[in-house]
Amino acid sequence: MRGARPGKWAACAVAVVLAATGCSGGGSGGGDSGAVLSSSWGDPQNPLEPANTTEVQGGKVLDMIFRGLKRYDPETGEARDMLAESIETDDSQTFTITVEDGWTFSNGEQVTARSFVDAWNYGAGLENNQRGAYFFSYIEGYDAVHPEDGGEQTARTLSGLEVTGERTFTVRLSQKFSMFPETLGYAAYAPLPRAFFDDHDAWLAKPVGNGPYRVDSYRRGSQMSLRTWEDYPGDDAARNGGVDLKVYTDNNTAYTDLLAGNLDLVDDVPAAQLRNVESDLGDRYITAPAGIIQTLAFPFYDEEWNRSGSEKVRRGLSMAINREQITDTIFRQTRTPATDWTSPVLGEAGGYKRGLCGTACEYDPEEARRLIDEGGGLPGGQIKITYNADTGSHKQWVDAVCHSINNALENDRACVGNPFGTFADFRSSISDRKMPGPFRAGWQMDYPLIQNFLQPLYYTNGSSNDGKWSNRKFDDLVDRANAETDASKATEAFQQAEEVLLAHMAAIPLWYQNGSAGYSERLSDVRLNPFSVPVYNEIKVS
Repeated sequence: MRGARPGKWAACAVAVVLAATGCSGGGSGGGDSGAVLSSSWGDPQNPLEPANTTEVQGGKVLDMIFRGLKRYDPETGEARDMLAESIETDDSQTFTITVEDGWTFSNGEQVTARSFVDAWNYGAGLENNQRGAYFFSYIEGYDAVHPEDGGEQTARTLSGLEVTGERTFTVRLSQKFSMFPETLGYAAYAPLPRAFFDDHDAWLAKPVGNGPYRVDSYRRGSQMSLRTWEDYPGDDAARNGGVDLKVYTDNNTAYTDLLAGNLDLVDDVPAAQLRNVESDLGDRYITAPAGIIQTLAFPFYDEEWNRSGSEKVRRGLSMAINREQITDTIFRQTRTPATDWTSPVLGEAGGYKRGLCGTACEYDPEEARRLIDEGGGLPGGQIKITYNADTGSHKQWVDAVCHSINNALENDRACVGNPFGTFADFRSSISDRKMPGPFRAGWQMDYPLIQNFLQPLYYTNGSSNDGKWSNRKFDDLVDRANAETDASKATEAFQQAEEVLLAHMAAIPLWYQNGSAGYSERLSDVRLNPFSVPVYNEIKVS
């Protein structure tokens, strides 16, 4: 039968949300197809190997230079076939994939089934140290190529992958996962040319992909220049001559350069500028819902957060946070108080359930004090909210959250911020399980499915389960949802799993985040996709 598409119900619902927001800006003038635009950017954390890029800045580039089996519609978020001619399954566990004919990499090499299988095997292999290796953990044989807890790698290829023809291959998963085809638009699943393997260092210096742009040059700390690939075979070719991604370590500086005419596009308007952005830019300022949620996570490896009554303490802390006041005063309503653990971008059909958190996410100082007292009080009498201070507006909102908690608990020292100087140090402390208390845990969806908001973050040993929370009932419900081919039953099972999160307050939902951008008068047809990333290939430059 035609490839299983239960995930389609999730993605289609995104259109309902975005259509109501007006997420694009500018006119539709012809523009100059050879003109280059400049955009703010940050150096990627890792080399631009598709399976090694799990952060936003590197992801922007991969989305420009690669195309995979699926592509997420920039307006609706729906996973549409791109290089996939077909994805077929009879049991939601074994999938037969046919690659569309006629695709090449920008160096002229044909894209074949082997281009995908070799790339996925490389991404999964422990010896290759790819940060996104866990995206292949659903495939049979992952435990042999990427053993956990220091085990020895006993295979170099996934037993669940097999090339069956020049353009066909099969994927066998270790368990049923009906939504698997909908995940294949994520960058980790991109194909790779032979040049990647034959001269890896040269490829890293100048990556070769199969998307509408090619890398022209890159100077770390300064700029990456991408130029339009004139022979790109896809139907989403670039409408401009290229993009110069300019590195900024402070978004406020980027915003100043935009106003001064030294930059064309800022894709994350800093909180400090939101007060004046509409008067500064008029209709050249855009904001749109994005699949991003901010939460407070907890170190469940610390017995203080696992002791009897600790769930009452976490619930009390949640009720001590005045989300509406913080999102209004600091973020100027570019954030929305969260009432569940997913995102409104999914839509109700896709699993978002407004109000699922109930009173636990409503500001109630009196009840907050009662619950924390009943739960045995704050561990050590004080909580420290850890965050990285080098990006975003984290200091402002963490200070505001602590101020709200202190007011609610009538104790000026109940909560303090605990800043780390860099994101790298912050992540290292999380990886080393050294968090002294709650810590910020922002999540930007990898793909628009409710599964992506729950399984990586809260499933036992999940790839992004930084707090190491574990609950058998939650895991069982996620497994049941993944195996379900009926859309409504899958949604129901995932929402039941969310109710387990609520019962234990495994993390505190804070707010959903909008994407925001400002652009110069040179540009038109600027919009943000559901991941809050500009749709660069559609931008026109006058």
